[in-house]
Amino acid sequence: MVLALGIAWVLDGLEVTLVGSVGAVLERRDTLALTATEVGWTGSFYVGGAVLGALLFGRMADRLGRKRLFLVTLLVYMAATLATAFSTGFAMFAVCRFVTGLGIGGEYAAINSAIDELIPARVRGRVNLAINGSFWVGAALGAGLSLLLLDPRVLGPVWGWRACFAMGAVLAVAIMLVRRHVPESPRWLATHGRIGEAEHVIADIEAQVFPTARMRAGPPAAASHIHVPTPPPSIRDVLRLLVLRYRQRSLITLALMLAQAFFYNAIFFSYALVLTRFYGVPDGRVALYLFPFALGNAVGPLVLGPLFDEVGRRRMIAATYVLSGLGLAATGWAFTQGWLDAATQALCWSAVFFLASAAASSAYLTASEVFPLEMRALAISVFYAVGTGTGGFIAPVLLGTLIERGSREAVAAGYGLGAALVIAAGLLALRYGTDAERRPLEDIAPPLASGRHEEPG
Repeated sequence: MVLALGIAWVLDGLEVTLVGSVGAVLERRDTLALTATEVGWTGSFYVGGAVLGALLFGRMADRLGRKRLFLVTLLVYMAATLATAFSTGFAMFAVCRFVTGLGIGGEYAAINSAIDELIPARVRGRVNLAINGSFWVGAALGAGLSLLLLDPRVLGPVWGWRACFAMGAVLAVAIMLVRRHVPESPRWLATHGRIGEAEHVIADIEAQVFPTARMRAGPPAAASHIHVPTPPPSIRDVLRLLVLRYRQRSLITLALMLAQAFFYNAIFFSYALVLTRFYGVPDGRVALYLFPFALGNAVGPLVLGPLFDEVGRRRMIAATYVLSGLGLAATGWAFTQGWLDAATQALCWSAVFFLASAAASSAYLTASEVFPLEMRALAISVFYAVGTGTGGFIAPVLLGTLIERGSREAVAAGYGLGAALVIAAGLLALRYGTDAERRPLEDIAPPLASGRHEEPG
């Protein structure tokens, strides 16, 4: 289940890395002849689509169930990324990126809900971070595809970038075949009065894990809290709950989401442009520099993830946010002083994002575990939409514009803004965050149907 659902982040990593890897290629006259600013805009359109998709499909996931939505969103992604391969100019390419984002945004809402509702409390932090970190498996795959297919001895720049996007659709078909067998969230089923189906899902999981009935556990403790069937709250009710009852949690989650979105998109969507404009890296060799970057990002959540369950959420969120911000600020300073070449720049980014990857993953973890079950997917969508929509939409355009000026100081100023945002968010989380480690979801935020209320915090 974890592998089938977690593949959403692999797809997102694949898509984002492809644009980063082929961005310089798309500026060629024999491809789409885009400008650096237009490349930045395509990143923003992708993020904009993801924001809208999260809101649209997140609401539907609370009403119709997690499984239906993570199948529908995968189909949307598959169709759109295939269409991207047939783009003829900036307008079509931007529209295809927008629709691809719709599918990926919907994936985030439905799948983050399902994952947290299936994972035991004692390891929820490390598993969630590891799954979010799988984004970078997709990033490495995207880098590898671009490196191979852009090689003149294979397909070359003119046709290679199209084949890269087409391969994303092929991967989605394989994922669809696996994902059909993932069950619905038993918590969601119980909340909608479908107790028999929920018990069947749990029994089936136990039968696969424990070889004999004697070894199996009893009914899940959370079942007594969520047995009353209730319709999902209206959007107005959800917003009221976020602003009033869960105001403090909402502010922290928003700060974490916005900061990590700007931080990541500022670097990642402009990665190829920095290498080609300032270090003279050939278009077809950009992907080589993405491998160490992807490795640092993938390893970070795996190494640091257990500490989020053992040391605690607040301390680890603060540590990863603040240290990654300080690291990016130092890297920006070295960049302006001319102390780095293409290789050392990539290594510095890898070290910074070893921490930043765990930090960004913890923002999604926070959004998915501190709000009640009936509004979980929509709450994830709202914070993803506002945070990522603001930070993720502005960052690619801003950095693309700064890079086009050709000034190292201007680019470093963009990095400095991202560093300041994550440091501030980390300090807020340390002071006001929620101690959610090793606690059942129903303890952190009781279901609305239970009638119990958790003090905001």
